[in-house]
Amino acid sequence: MVTRQEIGAFVPGIEVHLDGAAKGPLAGRNFAAKDIFDVAGTVTGCGNPDWARTHGPATATAPAVQRLLDAGATLVGKTITEELAFSLTGENAHYGAPVNVNAPGRTCGGSSSGSASAVAAGLVDFAIGSDTAGSVRVPASFCGIFGLRPTHGRVPLDNVMPLAASLDTVGWFARDGALLREVGSVLLDPAPKPPAGPFLLAEDAMAVVDDAVRDALLAAVDKLCALLGKPKKVAVSDFAGSSGLARWAHVMRTVQAGEAWATHGAWITEVKPKFGDAIAERFAAVAQVAATDIAECLPEREAIADHIAELLSGGAILAVPAAPSIAPLRGSPPDVLAKLRGDAQLITCIAGLARLPQISLPLCEIDGCPLALGLVAGSGNDGILLDIAAEMSAGAFG
Repeated sequence: MVTRQEIGAFVPGIEVHLDGAAKGPLAGRNFAAKDIFDVAGTVTGCGNPDWARTHGPATATAPAVQRLLDAGATLVGKTITEELAFSLTGENAHYGAPVNVNAPGRTCGGSSSGSASAVAAGLVDFAIGSDTAGSVRVPASFCGIFGLRPTHGRVPLDNVMPLAASLDTVGWFARDGALLREVGSVLLDPAPKPPAGPFLLAEDAMAVVDDAVRDALLAAVDKLCALLGKPKKVAVSDFAGSSGLARWAHVMRTVQAGEAWATHGAWITEVKPKFGDAIAERFAAVAQVAATDIAECLPEREAIADHIAELLSGGAILAVPAAPSIAPLRGSPPDVLAKLRGDAQLITCIAGLARLPQISLPLCEIDGCPLALGLVAGSGNDGILLDIAAEMSAGAFG
């Protein structure tokens, strides 16, 4: 049995323990929360010592955390996040990189690195994180666990540090698909669940990854055919006025940049926090994004969202890579990480721009390292994805 110290997933120096209700659907389970969720009486550190230094203890607990406590789950700690949740790699310059037990020597992905690490290592039954541009989907893939980014707005974001409000979501991880669904039954606001509709395969998203990754993902798609039928191949970014996934990723980056600077720019300007090099460069870059560029991208974002909504109407499900590769080695050079980030955005922009749910299913392995298939569903159809995860854990396929 590994220990917390060996894994390094929890924020050092912070002890958080809140017992859950005696009865409830999650009674007897324990969980961890990414250190962007407020817990009353505790400073929310957001992955940066200067943030922790300049913010007092939270006066209220995030409703997402409280829902889990009320359902019987016990909170046992706060997990490391990359600084202000603004990275995908999983290496925090101040607190280190949590261990990825399923891919030794490789990162967990981020920014929900500690939450994914703690779940993969068996330190908790499940954990909550956030996903703005892939921060649940990518770590779930790298760590070989289930992860869900829900429909935007279905889980309350109150008392959760924002990054980009129109992209931010509360997501969660579990090693078991049935438990992932149980957590969803507690966290998600109610919505009708239609039957699963057509199964689609995003050929343009699959073209982002290399041959070995694509072959592994297509084998995973074949496993799903018993449950969902043979997929229809589509070019998801092919519609009138669209310039392809590279433009979609640009739109997402621009929207995220505008919202991130609007959220944190004043604090950064005043405090001048010490960031790790990559995060410092990222915030310096978003500060320079012109308001005219942001305004130009907003209607384009809505056109993309409308197109995807139509494509995924009637319970349709779209298969995409959950991540562009297996996890990179810890300490990889900046150019390797920049390529990873860029390739990931070509994929994560699909659900992100359209405000849709996406699940990571740990169905693949390359060179002994996990890799997940992503499934995107229409707005509010999170339950379809969670049912698929539960079926997978029950051995219905794969």
